Amino acid sequence: MENQAKAAAAFAKKWQGIGDEKQDSQRFWFELLQKVYGIEDPASFVRFEQRVKLSHVSFIDVMIPATHTMIEQKSLGKDLDAPIKQSDGTFLKPFEQAKRYAAALPYSERPRWIVSCNFSEFHVYDMERPNDEPERIALKDLGKEYYRLHFLVDVRDSHIQREMDLSREAGTLVGKIYSALLPCYGDAPTAKDLQDLNKLIVRLVFCFYAEDAGLFGRRNTFHDYLASFRPQHFRTGLRDLFRVLDQPIADRDKFIEPELAAFPYANGSLFTEDVPIPPIDEPTRNLILEEGCGFDWREISPTIFGAIFEGTLNPETRRHGGMHYTSIENIHKVIDPLFFTEYKNRFQDAMQEKQPKKRTEKLRALQKELGRGKYFEPACGSGNFLTESYLSLRRLENDILRETLMGESGTGVLGLDFGGSTEEDYVHVSIQQFYGIEINDFATSVAKTAMWIAESQMFRETEDIIHKEMDFLPLHTNSNIREGNALRMDWKEVLPPSDDVKILGIPCSDLRARLLSLPCISSQIRTRTAC
Repeated sequence: MENQAKAAAAFAKKWQGIGDEKQDSQRFWFELLQKVYGIEDPASFVRFEQRVKLSHVSFIDVMIPATHTMIEQKSLGKDLDAPIKQSDGTFLKPFEQAKRYAAALPYSERPRWIVSCNFSEFHVYDMERPNDEPERIALKDLGKEYYRLHFLVDVRDSHIQREMDLSREAGTLVGKIYSALLPCYGDAPTAKDLQDLNKLIVRLVFCFYAEDAGLFGRRNTFHDYLASFRPQHFRTGLRDLFRVLDQPIADRDKFIEPELAAFPYANGSLFTEDVPIPPIDEPTRNLILEEGCGFDWREISPTIFGAIFEGTLNPETRRHGGMHYTSIENIHKVIDPLFFTEYKNRFQDAMQEKQPKKRTEKLRALQKELGRGKYFEPACGSGNFLTESYLSLRRLENDILRETLMGESGTGVLGLDFGGSTEEDYVHVSIQQFYGIEINDFATSVAKTAMWIAESQMFRETEDIIHKEMDFLPLHTNSNIREGNALRMDWKEVLPPSDDVKILGIPCSDLRARLLSLPCISSQIRTRTAC
């Protein structure tokens, strides 16, 4: 407590008399969360300039999703109790402005806490008591009153725990759908039937996610299309949809039904193979429509995605294949010392540069380097290490974009306008940098799908930063995760020789022996394992 009080007093002293809404907001909140309240990675904890749709597009200054906190930031000297003219001509106090934003958010995202701040004072509103007067906390008093802002980081139900709970629910649901579909293949399903069932499950879950993430356009497009088919025709409806998802718009039948024409071209090889679909009975149809489509897949953790789907496999199959789930915490024990800590430190070093031009140059150079490395996991299972590595690098890249990009709202710490028009102009880190080998066909499909979901989520975060919509579909073909035996395959067939390859994962003893005996496929291979 004594150390925290000292940190709060030092923070207050440093920021006394400083505070421009456009230039200083991000650093102010990053430093407060990290130096006073101990958030190790505030860039992953807080969001800036989150888009919200009113009668026009507006932007929420600061959101802390894990603690359901919304912050309306004003410049030093602004009166937090005085109405300010809005773009639509109305006059609203900062708190009233934030409440209007909150009302436009989905219920699950609405804030419990609203804070208005002008760098010298915090006004805290508890939305459990929205008519009460706010608590007022002066920056100069933070050294002795720091505890009054502890709600900013009081994650009773932590984000990780929420993801785990959501994953358990999703895993139970996937298992339920799997068990309902299995009898549809007959009394004695063959090994080929089980492979087809695995592929069907992966496709269904991708469609569930794409629906909730808005990738299919209009809400409930997938549900409403399937709901139009009775049980005897349900398999036909699925088969036709999967074929259309694999067809470029220009190649489709000119007389295609409007319900099918509404779906985008997915690409990515997920729907390329013609997978047989058995007759589906009414209870299973209703399960897919009501529970599958009814579950909110949007916030699913792609890193935990593998564990969800491995849970649908027979435990004996799972043991035989050597598959198991590695926690996010343990994944970072591998990837942080291997490469990620170095990148984070370079980001922090660049942010200490006082000259904006030099700071920009260092950050842009780091971003380019993030897009050059290659990451390889032999025996990758469902891709947890690859997915978490991708997410970590993309989040860091988004931090760089926040610092170097001027959006349409005029924000951006350094005021640099990329002037880009496509995602390639902004995003350098790609799922094409990630390579894997996996012996189990189902896990291979899951790994690819997890990477696509991770890419979609990162695109959404980048959109909020650059204030531009980015086209996620069609998918980029992710052929870098290959089905095969990592002990027997020539790794150069999967990953061509390169000067910057990181090998990661938890190898078995045989694979570890091969790693030690294999001639380097790169002049700069770096490897770390969690053995």
